[in-house]
Amino acid sequence: MLATGGSKRVRLMQAARAQLRLPPAQVLEWRDWLAQPALLEEALRQPCLFKIEPPGDDPAAHLLLLQAGCRLLDRPPVAAPAHGELLAMDAWFAGFTAAMASLTAQLAELPQARVFNAPGEISLMTDKLACQRHLAAHGVPIPALLGPVHGYEHLQSLLREHELDRVYLKPRYGSSASGVVAYRRNRTGRQQATTSAALSRADCQTRLFNVKRMTRYEAAADIAALIDALAAQQLYAEAWLNKPRCGDSHYDLRVVTLAGQPAHRVARIGDQMMTNLHLDNRRGDAAGMLLAADMQALEETAALAARAFPASHVTGYDLVVRHGQAYVLEANAFGDLLPGLLWQGMDTYTAQLAHFTHHA
Repeated sequence: MLATGGSKRVRLMQAARAQLRLPPAQVLEWRDWLAQPALLEEALRQPCLFKIEPPGDDPAAHLLLLQAGCRLLDRPPVAAPAHGELLAMDAWFAGFTAAMASLTAQLAELPQARVFNAPGEISLMTDKLACQRHLAAHGVPIPALLGPVHGYEHLQSLLREHELDRVYLKPRYGSSASGVVAYRRNRTGRQQATTSAALSRADCQTRLFNVKRMTRYEAAADIAALIDALAAQQLYAEAWLNKPRCGDSHYDLRVVTLAGQPAHRVARIGDQMMTNLHLDNRRGDAAGMLLAADMQALEETAALAARAFPASHVTGYDLVVRHGQAYVLEANAFGDLLPGLLWQGMDTYTAQLAHFTHHA
């Protein structure tokens, strides 16, 4: 595994291996590989399964990627982000993409390693706008895209052009709803932006911090500052898609595909616009909440999305299903972190290991 030692993902993988009576996985730290790429060749000398986990659990690895991206974009280096700070996400992605390209080149020389998800497809799924365009090109239903947003005034012109008053604004390289904004306005000029990004303005500097508690901004100056700060790190807009109701709440669905087929699935139920489970939203039984036609649409659309990434064998998809039609909100190369969620009696890590060891 290329991962962060001691992270929840590593603990789940080691527990799954123990359950299947497999020896513990060897863990190569992201920070060590970035500093010494040859460590990967040493780790993969024997035939093996190789899983790439995200580097986000390690601030040192995050900073290495961020600084590499600044060099690639010919920018001055930035200081380490404070805890939860959304800083130069586009530079981080430039560093991450370069790392994935290096990893691709290394793995081409190591055919004995069977890779769970190909680095190139991980990069594509991490670029949320490019990923949605890729899915649409493969016939996967998605919310209508308005494209990049260059700032608050540009957003207003896009809304006029598309005759919309409600959109979701998403950082192009964000994850886990960080920096996502649910934006609404009405004919009287009132606006509202609901987000997990908290604004901090001091010493003539605007900073953004990802927090678990949703913040609602209604002052035009605050909304403009928020959108301008996110747009500086690359932002895009998509049409608002109403989520189905569950009592007084609403929900969307996460489906994990395994070897191209839907496996684990869960409803994510919340009272806010963002239903990500880490935001203290709750799980629901997808099978008990969907009619037969909706379940069929969910499974068919998840399988169609998975076919758009043929070299990625364990992926997560967030979907909205209404009236027998499913739309993919996002693809996630690291979408299997769902502790305790079972499918055919196995959690996500045990299921993927059982599949790949059986078909090795």
